[in-house]
Amino acid sequence: MSNVSFNADGPPNVILPDPPDELLAALTRAQAQPQTHIAVAKVVAQFPEISLVWATLGELVESQALDVQAKVEAYAYFRIGYHRGLDALRQNGWKGSGYVRWTHPSNTGFLRSLDGLRRMAEAIGENGESIRCADFLQMLDP
Repeated sequence: MSNVSFNADGPPNVILPDPPDELLAALTRAQAQPQTHIAVAKVVAQFPEISLVWATLGELVESQALDVQAKVEAYAYFRIGYHRGLDALRQNGWKGSGYVRWTHPSNTGFLRSLDGLRRMAEAIGENGESIRCADFLQMLDP
């Protein structure tokens, strides 16, 4: 089933399916743990196809990234989340153009991954990638 809607004002809007309730509950529990990074990584291992978990893990690492190694680690998590999100978009009718808006909560895992990738690319000096990500974000939700 495709979750693409067309409107007379422009390109189609793509809305990703909601993440499973089981994932949301596991993520909430993990974020309450003392070793949050490890607990969230375990949720990622349970749901590796969902961008939301990769974005969450990337943001955790980013928030404590004091050196280039941690920034590269966060970059990697965001890149995986971005690619998992592209897979999900394609499975839901996205053909490489159209809107993927922040206003739809189910899209935010993908968009957070893309925005995190933009930030970490900038942080490690990969300016071309940072610019491409910023342009893509603008295209997806102007």
